Amino acid sequence: MGNLASIDPVALDEWHVVASLDELPAQATISTILLGQAIQVGRRGDMLGVWRGDEALPLIERFGYLWTTLGNPPRDLFEIVEFNEPDRSVIVQGVTRVAVSAPRAVENFLDMGHFPFVHTGILGEEPHTEVKPYKVTVYPEPPEILVTECEFYQPQANAGSDSGEDMEYVYRIPHPFCAVLYKTGSTDATRRDVIALFGQPVSEECVLVHIVICLVDDVTNLAAMRSFHQTILGQDKPILENQVPKRLPLDTRAEVPIRADAASAAYRRWLRDRGLRYGVILGNASCAA
Repeated sequence: MGNLASIDPVALDEWHVVASLDELPAQATISTILLGQAIQVGRRGDMLGVWRGDEALPLIERFGYLWTTLGNPPRDLFEIVEFNEPDRSVIVQGVTRVAVSAPRAVENFLDMGHFPFVHTGILGEEPHTEVKPYKVTVYPEPPEILVTECEFYQPQANAGSDSGEDMEYVYRIPHPFCAVLYKTGSTDATRRDVIALFGQPVSEECVLVHIVICLVDDVTNLAAMRSFHQTILGQDKPILENQVPKRLPLDTRAEVPIRADAASAAYRRWLRDRGLRYGVILGNASCAA
């Protein structure tokens, strides 16, 4: 499983998702892996917690998930204020194991350019392939990236839609292994639906992708909603797993300097500037995909 001394201190000192409350057994624990370390999550007697052997690890309950750390985080876990709004529907989409690093999964989540080719007829379609200019802002404290002014044509605006429209997106990266999407499409034009990707790094080349959705509208067909998002993730999974290398290259020469990749380039620089080593490649461009 590896030892703590070999784990990147930046990754070690983050809060990490480990399970959704909806998926935990009522009176037992489940086994999972975080940063190569075997842990148990759930209930021992009346106590809800996370353990590594007999050691109780720090715990945060947020967004319907349990989060823990193997290190000493310098700050609280990020917030998503929409999850505190009582009129929203929150759907835990579930967890999918993907054989790539957590940063690879986050970068894919940010990439609008693949919509027409991987998610044809759902998130995009030809000839609507242009990624229009958008804005990327990097904030120092708390460290995060905000990608705004994104527009893209979506043939199926949401799980209950039968027509397409231009959608507005805002991407937020508040954590090296997590990303949040705010998008138009609800019945209230003043508010946005929220889709969050929480990556649980199992190893440097494997991630458990936890997806949770926070909607303004009431969900009348939960099965259809989950099927819609599972289809999208199912289309992404083989593409991601065929990427070489499985870890994300951070060398500047590995970046493709085109406008459509501005978010990806900013994310790679942000990880490099923060000193992350886990799930990435710091070497030269010969390692890049």
